[in-house]
Amino acid sequence: MNLSTRINALHESPTMKLTARAARMKAEGIDVVAMTAGEPDFDTPEHIKAAAIEAIRRGETKYPKPASGLPALKSAICAALLRNQGLTYRPEQVIVTCGAKLAIQKTLTVLINPGDEVLIPTPYWVSYPELVKLAGGTPVLIESDERRDFKLTPEQVRAAITPRTKAFLYCSPSNPASFTYTPEETRGLVQVLATAGVAIISDEIYDSLTFGGVKPLSPAAVSAEAYARTITINGASKIFAMTGWRVGFAAGPVHVIEAMIKLQSQGTSGVAPFIQLAYAEGLKDDRGEIERMRRDFERRGRHMYDRVKRLPGVTCVEPTGAYYLFPNVSGTFARLRVRDSDEFAERLLNEAHLVVIPGSAFGSDRHIRMSFATSMAQIDAAVDRLEAFLK
Repeated sequence: MNLSTRINALHESPTMKLTARAARMKAEGIDVVAMTAGEPDFDTPEHIKAAAIEAIRRGETKYPKPASGLPALKSAICAALLRNQGLTYRPEQVIVTCGAKLAIQKTLTVLINPGDEVLIPTPYWVSYPELVKLAGGTPVLIESDERRDFKLTPEQVRAAITPRTKAFLYCSPSNPASFTYTPEETRGLVQVLATAGVAIISDEIYDSLTFGGVKPLSPAAVSAEAYARTITINGASKIFAMTGWRVGFAAGPVHVIEAMIKLQSQGTSGVAPFIQLAYAEGLKDDRGEIERMRRDFERRGRHMYDRVKRLPGVTCVEPTGAYYLFPNVSGTFARLRVRDSDEFAERLLNEAHLVVIPGSAFGSDRHIRMSFATSMAQIDAAVDRLEAFLK
C-alpha cells in the first residue's frame, strides 16, 4: 500500500525521536542524562488536578458542547487575554484545541493554499516548516543573526515578503533560542507585516516564562490593523505543566475561527470537558504557581548559561524566556573532527551519554539545544559531561 506524497514529505519530530531514544537507553540500564525535554519537570498544580477530578465525578465526560470549547473556558481565556495583554476578544473569536500545536496546524490548514509562502525566522521550532508543508504551503526561512540575539529586524522581514507571502510565524519567547522580543522590537516587525497584509500566527506558549524583566507584547496588541490580521495561540502545557493534558487555544478574527471550528468538527470534535474545566480553573486563579515556576526556570537558566558560556569553543546567548539554552558549538568542530551539529550530538550521546538536540533540527547547524526544564543536579551533571567531552 503506497503512502501519500504529502506524508512522505513529512519528517519525524527530532525532539520526540531523541527523547524516545534516551528512554530506550535508560531502560537498558545505561546512565543517560537527557536535556531534550520541552516540558516542565514540575507537576500540574493540585487545584487544577482537583478541578478535573471533581468535573469527572460530576459526569463531565461526554462530548464537549460546543465542539469549539466550553463557555466557561472561553470566558476564562478572554479574561486572561484582557488581563495579560489588554486584548479584547469575544467567545466566538476563540477555539479550544487539543494543544497549541494543533491550533497552529488548524490555523495553517484554513489559511494556506498551494503555493502560498509562510515566513519562518531561524532558528525555528522543529514543527513549523513541517506543518506549513502539510498545509500545502512553502516555508520561507529568514536567517537571523546570533550577534543580535537571533532577533529579526523589520528590514529583514520586509526583504523576505513577496506577492506569494501569506503568513508569518512569530514566536516570543523563542523555542529553541529562548530570546524574547521587546515591545518596541515587536511593534517594528508587526508594522511591516500589517502594512504588507500578511497574516501573523503568533505562538505565545511561553509568554508567561520570561526573565530579566523582559515582558513580551502580543502582535495583536500593536494596532487595530494588527489585531485584525493576528491569530494568537497559547495553551496550558508550559505555564501549568500540563503537557500531557493536550489543551490549547487560538483567538482571532471570527471568520478564521469559524473555519477552524468547521475543521475541528470533522476531526477531534474538541477537548474533553473535564480537561477544559481544569484549564479554566488555572486561568481564573493560578495561585502563584506560574510565578513560582518562572522564578525556578530563571534561576536554572542563569546557572546553566553561566557555566556553558565558559566552555572552550562555545558561545551562547543569554536566555530571556522559555527554558532552553542554544549554545553555538561550531568552534569545537575542527578539534573534535565533526562536520555538523548532528555528528556533534551523536558523539556526545555515544561517548558522554548526554542527549541534546542538534541545531540542524531548528535550521541552525552550528548549535545544540539543551533544556533547563529539569533539576539543578541534572543541569550540573549535563554540563559536567559536556565539559569533559570538550576536553
